[in-house]
Amino acid sequence: MKVTFLGTGTSQGVPVIACNCEVCTSTDKHNNRLRTSILIETDDKTIVVDSGPDFRYQLLREKVKDLDAVLFTHEHKDHIAGLDDIRPFNYLLHKVIDVYATERVQTALKREFYYIFADTKYHGLPQINLHTIKNGENFKIGENTIIPFEVMHHLLPITGYRIGNFTYITDAKTISETSFEKIKGTKILVINALQKEAHISHFTLKEAIEFAGKVGAETTYLTHISHNLGLHAEVEMDLPANIRLAYDGLKIEL
Repeated sequence: MKVTFLGTGTSQGVPVIACNCEVCTSTDKHNNRLRTSILIETDDKTIVVDSGPDFRYQLLREKVKDLDAVLFTHEHKDHIAGLDDIRPFNYLLHKVIDVYATERVQTALKREFYYIFADTKYHGLPQINLHTIKNGENFKIGENTIIPFEVMHHLLPITGYRIGNFTYITDAKTISETSFEKIKGTKILVINALQKEAHISHFTLKEAIEFAGKVGAETTYLTHISHNLGLHAEVEMDLPANIRLAYDGLKIEL
């Protein structure tokens, strides 16, 4: 399995519009972060987790030629806004894309992309098969078993995913022991680390490091990073040996 980080930034991305901080004005490409998303390529399927506003550019940058499924973590705009950009896979590959989301996220998709679900269809609409995720119930995409679990983004439930020895969590602030049991034993962990200062709905850098230590994965990658975290190279120097900052375009093999 190969995982590509399509984006590792928070809701505004980095650089932030009109910001002149040292991170936003850095010439180091590691400090340029599009909205958070990953591409997962297995032996038989190509899967994306979240399709934010930068989705089209991310797929072009990585030269993605196939797509089977989109998994959604939650309904915030920086995670769903690019769903319409699946259309080329519909008409070039003649494929209907499987979309997996909880009922609450489906409500948001039907509001934001009402035309996909309207009774009157017109030529060129995104073509999807909508599947309902129920946290606590595993499902399969091809030969891949997907283990969904719930974490909390302050008061908003978020779906994390485990596939084999890979676990992906974004926008988490609290994680229950029930969900932790599904994460435990993973070899590669991806977890959000927004900034160093306290935040009501995201792990701070310290909280992410502490959670990574509890999980004990071989390697942990931090994502959903804001410009407030600091310069990539400087933050990296202070991290434990088995914890790294993810960056846009990073590829890992499992």
